[in-house]
Amino acid sequence: MNLEQKIEAILFYKNEPLEIRELSKLLGKGENEIKEALQNLSKSLENRGVCLVMTETEVSLATAPEMKDLIEKIAKDEMSSEIGKAGLETLAIVLYNGPVSRREIDYIRGVNSSFILRNLCVRGLVEREADSKDQRIFKYRSSLNLLAHLGIKKVEELPEFNMFRNKIEESKDITKTENAE
Repeated sequence: MNLEQKIEAILFYKNEPLEIRELSKLLGKGENEIKEALQNLSKSLENRGVCLVMTETEVSLATAPEMKDLIEKIAKDEMSSEIGKAGLETLAIVLYNGPVSRREIDYIRGVNSSFILRNLCVRGLVEREADSKDQRIFKYRSSLNLLAHLGIKKVEELPEFNMFRNKIEESKDITKTENAE
């Protein structure tokens, strides 16, 4: 497997912008070698459904601009549909655990939640913010629109919020203790 394929696989798996230096570290290659491989990958993705979006320091896979109309149609169809069980499940996790990372949500749900989170962000129910401890990670929290829609002023007004929050913290403590042993 060549370097371009490895980078493509990592970007697809991460499903979020990644710093070039992080790719360099993950693959044990110099940043210049990574940048050259990114240029090659970008060329190989021309006239395809996805493309690379790059800055001087970050890179991400994205939908090709030529697919804009198709993606807009799909997004409109999604927005007119109900959020479904997966959406409700993810909203509950964000409400009771927030702010929470996508990886934490994926762990709790047992499946990749990228699509659901994007859908909830587009609908204005969830907001994404950079993690103050690690700028490479995003945290998701409930939006003011969601709280207004639920008829509450703050998440602490959710049914049995304190009980669930305490159980979540206890669970985290148990996991930390088990991992330490």
